[in-house]
Amino acid sequence: MRNLLAAAGVALFIGACAGGAVPGIMLAAPAVNPNLEAALTDARRPAADTERDALRHPREILAFSGVQPGWRVADIGPGGGYYTRLFSVAVGPEGRVYAIDRPNTPERTRAILAVAPAYPNVTVVQQGYQGWTTDEPLDAIFISQIYHDFHLSVLNVDVPRLNREMFAALKPGGVLVIIDHAAVDGAVAGTDGATATHRIDRAQVVREVTAAGFVLEEESEVLRNPADNRTERVFESDIRGRTDQFVLRFRKPA
Repeated sequence: MRNLLAAAGVALFIGACAGGAVPGIMLAAPAVNPNLEAALTDARRPAADTERDALRHPREILAFSGVQPGWRVADIGPGGGYYTRLFSVAVGPEGRVYAIDRPNTPERTRAILAVAPAYPNVTVVQQGYQGWTTDEPLDAIFISQIYHDFHLSVLNVDVPRLNREMFAALKPGGVLVIIDHAAVDGAVAGTDGATATHRIDRAQVVREVTAAGFVLEEESEVLRNPADNRTERVFESDIRGRTDQFVLRFRKPA
């Protein structure tokens, strides 16, 4: 029996070193963040955000990220700031959130700019999704529902390079959390924004991110929806907001 247990331990260690997740094994549960409830009940959150909470499960997502007071977090592709606001309160006044976005264009001012004035610990960085910099190492990088877009030709993102840059931007032991719309297994991420489903195969994300040095640590099922056939464009009215989504937490080895 002792030999069998030892062998099992070796197998788990090898699996983890190969980039596989070892859920619940030899992993400490993230500490409870005392700011979590304040982030969810923050009166500054617009109604459009709170109305989406039932589908987006922010309590579970913030807890899964492990975010703590004082953390430095980059929210890449923040959109209107749904998660930026939550992380701002979760990290507290001693922490900082960097909202990583694209520059303004003559026809469009990025919505995230309206968030920062109400949240003093938020810094908007409009250097694009790649090549951005912060003036300090990060505890976490968060990407929600946009990693698939990094493959769009119009954005001209070098995805392997971006993943290496994110690895370098994190402190040793820092985390990368990715949420995205699940594609059919084996599907290749679309490169044309007009025809793409705006989904990505979970296995493709894992393959690309671990190639940069990250280790897949854990996965949450909170946003999974088995009723989604994973073939429709995510903007279709019958599936919009209810797609099958994977939630992955990677870690930069300490």
